Amino acid sequence: MATSVRLDDSFVEEAQVYAEAARRSVPKQIEHWAEIGRIVEDNADLSYEFIKDALLATAEINAGRTSTYVRRKSTVRNNTVTNV
Repeated sequence: MATSVRLDDSFVEEAQVYAEAARRSVPKQIEHWAEIGRIVEDNADLSYEFIKDALLATAEINAGRTSTYVRRKSTVRNNTVTNV
């Protein structure tokens, strides 16, 4: 559902600068800021970098750009660790 919202001109101009740098549209930049703000309000102890990395990881998963992690077993023989 699209909704029109009145925003201060200086805020939109600042969003435009960030949008161009991130290759987003101004509305998508504002949505991005709103999403990060919502996450920060729900998780005040998380850093911006952590949130950004989590959003990137989620996008990679949604795009199918992941692979299954297979843990290798390690064995110890004669005080030597061998990965199998």
